[in-house]
Amino acid sequence: MTKRGYLDMELLRFSTAGSVDDGKSTLIGRLLYDSKSIFEDQLEAVEAASKSRGNEEVNLALLTDGLRAEREQGITIDVAYRYFATPKRKFIIADTPGHIQYTRNMVTGASTADLSIILVDARHGVLEQTVRHSYISSLLGIPHIVVAINKMDLVDFSQEVYDKIVEDYRKMSETLHIKNVVFIPISAKDGDNVVNKSERTPWYKGKALLDYLETVPVGHKTVSDFFRYPVQYVIRPISKDFPDYRGYAGRVSGGIIRPGDRVRVLPSGLESTVKSIDFAGESLDEAYAPESVTIRLNDEIDISRGDTLVKADEKQPQVEQDVTLDVCWLNQTPAQIRKKYIIRQATFETQGMIRSINFRRNINTLEKEQNVSELAMNDIAEITIHTAQPLVFDAYDENKVTGSLIIIDPDTNETVGAGMIKYVE
Repeated sequence: MTKRGYLDMELLRFSTAGSVDDGKSTLIGRLLYDSKSIFEDQLEAVEAASKSRGNEEVNLALLTDGLRAEREQGITIDVAYRYFATPKRKFIIADTPGHIQYTRNMVTGASTADLSIILVDARHGVLEQTVRHSYISSLLGIPHIVVAINKMDLVDFSQEVYDKIVEDYRKMSETLHIKNVVFIPISAKDGDNVVNKSERTPWYKGKALLDYLETVPVGHKTVSDFFRYPVQYVIRPISKDFPDYRGYAGRVSGGIIRPGDRVRVLPSGLESTVKSIDFAGESLDEAYAPESVTIRLNDEIDISRGDTLVKADEKQPQVEQDVTLDVCWLNQTPAQIRKKYIIRQATFETQGMIRSINFRRNINTLEKEQNVSELAMNDIAEITIHTAQPLVFDAYDENKVTGSLIIIDPDTNETVGAGMIKYVE
């Protein structure tokens, strides 16, 4: 039997989210510390920093709160990425901010995750940020959610407190259609049910957090089986060695492509066949997501950056100027109906406007608020946009690349919204 090496191990990407002071950074620090994934010099630095701050014990949160401003304030501001491995699996952790002001950072950190850990303070229960981060995790299509009920040591490891939080969260998750939720009672500070099962929760029959992270299925699909190829760049060297070379560089965002396959260019609808697939000066027999390659066609047809190549005989993406999507508004300047924005989707960019705000989700009541004229920072809503040129897209739950977009304010060049496209009949 061949021994599996580090490079062959499965990789799980997960993010942490929750309210301020729920213990996200402490939890990650505990995972790293108890799994012996910390270098001695890192531990020494954290011990010194803890002592200088007057902490009686080692403050494991300092392992992830790496920015000076974060250390000074004792809160996580930016997304901190950490890497560690156990004998069973490799991990990439995105420690995302809990403060409502930094929700956009949370969206960024969670966007590529296979699993989201939502921390809940056992003393406070389900709060507004708990709901917001859970809802965003669901909209982002994260397939597994762990609700880590933290600081159980401060409620005497009460099963009654745990059960009440589980009940409250389940009611909320049913309303928002959040699925695949697992609940684990923990104490990140003391290590209960983090790496090892705790004797202080005999009533809890589930796995410790690390055990669950090591065994949860990974490899959920972020792209569909249908070929999608947003063109990033047209290569025309016009040199003596390559007098007639015309290639289309990009990244395969779904499916497989081979020489001889019939392809269609969208939105124009022009068709040709694949002549060759080039990579680093060599020709490939096939290319699949997420490989970056250059595709050459047998016909010289009009193709430019932002066009999408698809297989002519497969399911086609939608090509529309009116697109409905779930949006997280990320900017202090409110979203306004009919204001002009820049819409960027994959390699394509065009002007557009918000045609309508169909509803805004009230995070406190979970109700859909109708007749909304603008969106404030951190609002989550369903909107319909109209673009100057047609978008080529799939639903986000079918393909995260062709099903997502960002909204940019042309006056400031700031990203103001992140959207997940929906199919609407």
